[in-house]
Amino acid sequence: MEGKRKIRIGILGFGTVGQGVWKHIKEDRAALERRLGVKLELVRAAVSDLSKKRGVKLAKSKLTDDPYAIVDDPKIDIVCELIGGTKLARKLTLRALANGKTVVTANKALICEHGDELFTAARKEGVHYFFEASVAGGIPIIKTLREGLVANRFPLIYGILNGTSNYILTRMEREGLSFEEIVGDARDLGYVEADESLDLDGWDAAHKAVILAYLAHGKWVNLDEMLVEGIRNITARDVAYASELGYKIKLLAVIARNFNDETLSVRLHPALIKKGEIMAQVDMVFNGVSLTGDVVGTTLLVGRGAGQDATASAVISDIADAVHAIQGAPGPLISEEDEDIYRQLGEGLTLAKPKSVESAYYFRLRVRDEKGVLAKVTKAFSDAGLSVATMIQHEEPSDGSAVLLFTTHVSNEAAAAKAINKLEQLDPVIEAPFLLRIFNAPEM
Repeated sequence: MEGKRKIRIGILGFGTVGQGVWKHIKEDRAALERRLGVKLELVRAAVSDLSKKRGVKLAKSKLTDDPYAIVDDPKIDIVCELIGGTKLARKLTLRALANGKTVVTANKALICEHGDELFTAARKEGVHYFFEASVAGGIPIIKTLREGLVANRFPLIYGILNGTSNYILTRMEREGLSFEEIVGDARDLGYVEADESLDLDGWDAAHKAVILAYLAHGKWVNLDEMLVEGIRNITARDVAYASELGYKIKLLAVIARNFNDETLSVRLHPALIKKGEIMAQVDMVFNGVSLTGDVVGTTLLVGRGAGQDATASAVISDIADAVHAIQGAPGPLISEEDEDIYRQLGEGLTLAKPKSVESAYYFRLRVRDEKGVLAKVTKAFSDAGLSVATMIQHEEPSDGSAVLLFTTHVSNEAAAAKAINKLEQLDPVIEAPFLLRIFNAPEM
């Protein structure tokens, strides 16, 4: 590599992903350098606790507890922001960009909340900001959207964007165990974020859905404008009942655009999906994303979505693109013209109202097993504008109650919300009604 340019890399955050990036670059350095035509140097990693034991051992000189020592180091070319959160990460990213550094991130929350500001800052400074690792782990979904399928408009994008939730739901299905029994194993394997609500309450996948919606449609959607539901309230019985009906339960992000009335729906929730669908067969820590384009039709991408190696792979892929960009290749969102493309995509686009977001539904009710209950429940559905498709009753002899399971014909979110409200007011209903959407994937 005599005479080749040296690219110096600094890492902010040395948790699971940061250690994976360091480990794989160190182990595969020779091959990477041959492919990229440069020499790579891992300069330093910033940590919050210098005394903490880590799986990847570094010399003391390679660690610092001052992240600004990395973003302000004039010798460092690429900063990998892997600390998570938004407050400090935003400050460090803006500082690195202002210092003329290329930034690579896996921080989906940061992009979701401050993407516009960061993209503008990168363009202003004439540098690059890469974020492939922020969505779907090892699946190159962002490159696919921006490059491979650039000729398409996307009426529907949906998929599994959180490997942790998928791991839990898969094991609940296969082993008949409860959510609480499985989540402990997920923690032990390092699949669950330090802030568990990100995985279990759907916020991690919701952040990713916001990013995909922006890239496909040029509109930033606020989390408080979205339907966001996690998997905590799904029971082993729900999984078993779904199986009886021919479905599996998956945590799905759904991004749907109606090009006739220019409305967009972005939502994240558990859903029943037919067992025969390819997406239903994406199990354990794998992610899957389906993109329906007006030119290419439907494309499905599947890959590992949780764990150290999947995200580290995506970060290193961005580092490779960053190296090319530093040497003069085009990078993402570096010109006013590029940003205008996204503005034009979202021009005139509004968020869909609940009445126009359609689905079939699954309801679980626990009721007192007494005369006339079924008539009261079906009337509540009818009054809300829902038409019942199927009903199954499971008696609970221990306490004299019964579990009623209903599926409905296709209706809409407004009607479903109205049904929940009416069911809650029925005296025989002794637990909060539980609802899941039924997602019917389009034919490929």
